[in-house]
Amino acid sequence: MIREMTRDTARTWAEISLGNLEHNYRALRACAPDSKFLATVKANGYGHGALPIARRLAELGTDYLAVACLEEGAQLRRAGITVPILILGYTQPELAPEVVDLDLTQAIFTPELAKALSGAAGAAGKRARVHLKVDTGMSRLGVLDHDPERAAEELAALCALPHLEPEGIFTHFANADGDEEYTMLQFTRFLDVLDQLKGKYGRAFEIRHCAASAAVLNYPCTHMDMVRPGIALYGHYPDPSCEGLDGPGLKPVMSLYSRVAAVRDFPGGTPVSYGCTASLGGDGGRLAVLPIGYADGFHRLLSNESGVWLEGERRQIIGRVCMDMCMIGLPPSSGVRPGDVAEIFGEDLPIEWHAEAAGTISYELLCAVAPRVPRIYLNA
Repeated sequence: MIREMTRDTARTWAEISLGNLEHNYRALRACAPDSKFLATVKANGYGHGALPIARRLAELGTDYLAVACLEEGAQLRRAGITVPILILGYTQPELAPEVVDLDLTQAIFTPELAKALSGAAGAAGKRARVHLKVDTGMSRLGVLDHDPERAAEELAALCALPHLEPEGIFTHFANADGDEEYTMLQFTRFLDVLDQLKGKYGRAFEIRHCAASAAVLNYPCTHMDMVRPGIALYGHYPDPSCEGLDGPGLKPVMSLYSRVAAVRDFPGGTPVSYGCTASLGGDGGRLAVLPIGYADGFHRLLSNESGVWLEGERRQIIGRVCMDMCMIGLPPSSGVRPGDVAEIFGEDLPIEWHAEAAGTISYELLCAVAPRVPRIYLNA
């Protein structure tokens, strides 16, 4: 039996600060003190580990958890998580009995799924909690509400099905971290359809929500009955504009490390890694080999573009990132030895630096950290 990995034995590992998670939770809750709090733990808690993250958030008193799909919700329920869980995405109608059996709340936006949930709940002698999704401009899922009257008619028909408990209604902003005008257009559309539902059909909802991380930070007017932070909960801003002068002071929850496997000296002109996209200069050079690669979630796009924190400095990636390893350039005077620890991202080297080098966002790099990378939970 392989012993549990620790900082002293792992080749590559992630450290998850549950203390920083608590700090972020309390800071974000203070941004919307009059709203319920839905903590987004989809995609394995943005790569941080859904179960430990959900357990700590439940201890802290979150009102709701959000997942993307039935499988994620089932994982939490089977682990003993009893907090209300909202499935934000699509569930096949034939799986409606499982949604009801696990006491999950489902987002609905089609008659097919709504009818299936109603039937499954009726057969089980229950009521299925649902949140109606409205598409105000994301062009993804939801009842399209560019015509508020027509949208209200469709939504009211879903609400009228027996054995459903239409507890909530929500929308999702497409550009709350970049375009105030479009965000306010979406918010206005949402308010218009709510007015139509109440005025024409007498339908009101206990929980109206639309503010994910960027709107929680940028637009207090959108907080409504519940906010649903995602990336901000894990200590990262959707965009630098969200930080502001008086921002909540979010603290990154995950740090990623790898242990030097070898230090090697090569003569001048030696090519490095697959494709020979880099080579050492005329006088040769020294490389550290790190046992982390794209199979661990360290993207190949970072090849020759990004680096790591080693010996108190940023050290450049030389050559292509391999599946399980990468090479780091060292100066001739370097004292790095096998077993020394390199920070891939964390306190000294923000993940945003890698994201910029790869032309992507921090969300993707966090979610990419592979299951084979052990997570070590601090303040557990």
